[in-house]
Amino acid sequence: MTSASFASSPKAEHAPTSIWRQISLIHVMIIVLSLMMTIGVWQYTKYQMANRNLVRFEIARDSVIGLLKNGMQQYEDALWAGVSAMESHNGDMTLDQWRAFANTLRIDEKHHGINGIGVIHFLSDDTMPAYLAQRLGERSDFALYPPHERDIYMPISFIEPEATNAEAIGLDVAHEDNRFNAAMASRDTGAAQITGAITLVQDAGHTPGFLFYAPFYKTDVPAGAAHDPEDVAGAVYAPFVVPRLMAGLLAKELRNVHFSITDAGETIYDEHAAVDDTTDPAPLFAQQVTINLYGREWQLDMRTDLAFRASNSYALPNLVLIAGLIIEALIIGMVGMLLRANTRAVQYAERVTKDLRAEKHKLALTNEELEQFAYVASHDLKTPIRGIGGLTEMLREDLEDYLASEDALPEVSQNLDRIDARVARMNQLTRGIMEFSRVGPFDERSEPLNLADAVEAMTSDFNLEPGQIELHTHAPVIEADTFNLRRVLENLVGNSIKYHDGVKPLKIGITVTRIPQRHQFEITDNGPGIDPQFHQRVFEVFQTLRTADSPESTGIGLAIVKKLVERQGGAITLASALGEGTTFRFDWPAKHGRHKHSQMERAA
Repeated sequence: MTSASFASSPKAEHAPTSIWRQISLIHVMIIVLSLMMTIGVWQYTKYQMANRNLVRFEIARDSVIGLLKNGMQQYEDALWAGVSAMESHNGDMTLDQWRAFANTLRIDEKHHGINGIGVIHFLSDDTMPAYLAQRLGERSDFALYPPHERDIYMPISFIEPEATNAEAIGLDVAHEDNRFNAAMASRDTGAAQITGAITLVQDAGHTPGFLFYAPFYKTDVPAGAAHDPEDVAGAVYAPFVVPRLMAGLLAKELRNVHFSITDAGETIYDEHAAVDDTTDPAPLFAQQVTINLYGREWQLDMRTDLAFRASNSYALPNLVLIAGLIIEALIIGMVGMLLRANTRAVQYAERVTKDLRAEKHKLALTNEELEQFAYVASHDLKTPIRGIGGLTEMLREDLEDYLASEDALPEVSQNLDRIDARVARMNQLTRGIMEFSRVGPFDERSEPLNLADAVEAMTSDFNLEPGQIELHTHAPVIEADTFNLRRVLENLVGNSIKYHDGVKPLKIGITVTRIPQRHQFEITDNGPGIDPQFHQRVFEVFQTLRTADSPESTGIGLAIVKKLVERQGGAITLASALGEGTTFRFDWPAKHGRHKHSQMERAA
């Protein structure tokens, strides 16, 4: 149809406009819904990413706290090992004995972060002379310092390694409050304690540090007994410089958070002050955490670093948003193309419709001629069939006396009955062809098929013994297109008989079950089976697996079966293996209906 003729038609003139309105509404709905989904996914992704990052920060935070506590626990274990050593000597080891014990701990190898391990004795004015005499016997330059006003003395007697901690030997820790208070708390509670912030005398850098005490006793204390401060002989202790401790416990490269530690308002460790390549000036997460550690409260200011930001960025939600907007733009572009294509399609459909109308008339004439031919051919077949029936009737009359005699062979009467049955079947076939030519591939007027009668007829037609075909069914009567169903069953049963190898007595099973809207048929035999590599080939036209000694076959039977089943909207499958028999399964409609599959019907 030309553009001029298209414009001249009122319906054609308004068709593009109505289509435009329809597609525009659909397009707007798609755009709005898609945009809402994009924004929703974007927000949800942001929420999920924020939650995921928070969980990762909490894991990193807990990891730092756990490593700190576990590391201090290891140092505490070392102190209690020293306590055991001291108590094994009734609280009084010599310098050589302590040095031998400290060497077994291998501090430099196994306890990174600790400055050393030593012994502090708790003394009074009465016990001081004997103590000084013992220490001067070990080293002639031993001296207590500095002086103080307290009536108790707590000098450091030994510390290993001595080379890096020599200035601490003889230091009376009772001279300074933080050292003294933690030592007294350890004595009074019998538990390990750490001091508040101090500066170690052996630390040339004067960086913040602390001491870690574990008390030992003069005499054995029974397990579970209350601690008596009078029995405490001293404490095994370890000095720490906090930066060295943190380097040994929590290497920066193994975590994604920086932190500082404050004790009683005094900062003893600060990674935020020293800005490096990993410091994040605007951390994604920051949190203040308080932990109780051996009698002290440490406040940890924890912040994520740049490594955490790099591995937990918010780029994904932005990518989702950008991708969604790109898709929106593509949809809008596609709508424009769709409108142009739709207009062209309508114009093309008008031209094709005009051509089809011309062809339709020719096709109708051809169909009428074909129907007439099928009708005439079927009608002409009736004459020889009727002649065969007449001859059978004449034979019965001529043999009436013989058949009534006692010498008559029963097979003669049976064979005449079979001829009558064949004549009746031929009449049915010719009627079926005539009806097929008028109503198409399916005859909705076909009479119901009793499956038991069909099995009995096939047993007779194929000269089988009663019981060789077994029927198991929940649907004894089939109503839909029984003419073609009978053809399917006869083809499959005939196929089983034709290819049976005779190794076992032939057995054929027909099972029918009801499924929604349809019947499921299963035809099983105990024949030689079919190799799986040929399962698809057997359904092709003119394909046969015939061997030299097997029956002649046209190779069209199973192709006809497949076509008949598929015309009813069903499918046929094959399950078989060599030596295991064969099973065909197909489904058939429970009620009359049409399933158009031909090329012409789809085109119409």
